[in-house]
Order: sequence, then structure tokens, then C-alpha cells
Amino acid sequence: MDTLIFATNNENKVREIRHALNNQFHIISLKEAGILVDIPEPHDTLEDNAREKSLVIHQLTGKDCFSEDTGLEVEALDGAPGVLSARYAGPEQDASKNMEKLLSALEGITNRKARFRTVISLIYHGKEYQFEGICPGVILDKKQGEQGFGYDPLFIPDGAGKSFADMSMEEKNTYSHRKKATAKLAEFLMTRHGKN
Repeated sequence: MDTLIFATNNENKVREIRHALNNQFHIISLKEAGILVDIPEPHDTLEDNAREKSLVIHQLTGKDCFSEDTGLEVEALDGAPGVLSARYAGPEQDASKNMEKLLSALEGITNRKARFRTVISLIYHGKEYQFEGICPGVILDKKQGEQGFGYDPLFIPDGAGKSFADMSMEEKNTYSHRKKATAKLAEFLMTRHGKN
């Protein structure tokens, strides 16, 4: 079974990817691969940050690997917070402060259109491939729900009647940007691996 290093230590993300790939590949986190580096995200696009992480891991190990970067892009804010989503209110990555800053920035603005966007960068047999997943929706004027993480309490996906934070994981995956990008990654790997 082929091994793929996923450039994260987020066990929820690792589980989600393993499930999407039907356990046909051996997916390991950075910790499981014995990699203890802190990979910077210095770029101004999700694509470049995802590529940076996968290239660093590939250069360290020479093995097939992938990474992802995700951002919330708000139309009325010219795509902000975007690549800075996790650090919108400061380097401490405080979700509550990030949400407060977003609500403050949108005060009095009627256009609440936004989208979550995930970019996966895969290095497979020495070549890079990218896969994108997008979930369009709107930003609420106050938090709703207790589940999820990040901006989930403020975001209602198009076609849903409740926020991500009011959904079970199964419901969220119906709309999820990360799930869409992961599905494209899985389809690519299965096709390349002759397991379709």
C-alpha cells in the first residue's frame, strides 16, 4: 500500500482524508512521519501556501505528500480575510477574536456573500497537482451553533437553513469545501493507482 504524508497534525483532517480515500492509501500525519518542523505560510494565496508546505515535506523526505490551505473569502471585503483567515485578528489564531473582527468589518454592510475555499497541493511521483473545493454562502450578523471550528458559527452555506456550527459532521460534509477538494484528490489518486 502506498504511503502519503499529509502535512498536518490535525487528526480530524487526517481521519477525513483516510475516509475519503477508502483506506486504499496509508495516510500519515507529520507527527507519525517523525517530522517536527513548523512550516511557514508566508504567501498571499492559498495555492502558494499549500505548495510551500508540500514542497518542504517532499524536500525533507523525497516521498509522496500533500498539504492544504483554507480561507474564508468575503465579497464585500475584497476577499478578506482569505489567506489570513486563521490569523485575521492576530498571530494567536483566536477564533472568537477573528469572528468579532469580521462582524465589526461587516457592520452596516448588506452584502454578506462569502465562500470557504480549500486548495490541496499534492506531490505525487515528483510532480505537483492542485485540487480546489469551494463552498459559497453568507455571513450571519451573529453566531449560531456550537459545533465546528473557526468561522463555522457565522457561515451558512448556500442551500442550507443553518450555520456550519449547527450541523453534524455528516451534514457539513454535504457542503464542505474541504470535502470537495478531498474528493478530487481521491479521484485523482484512485485513477492513477488503477483502483477506480
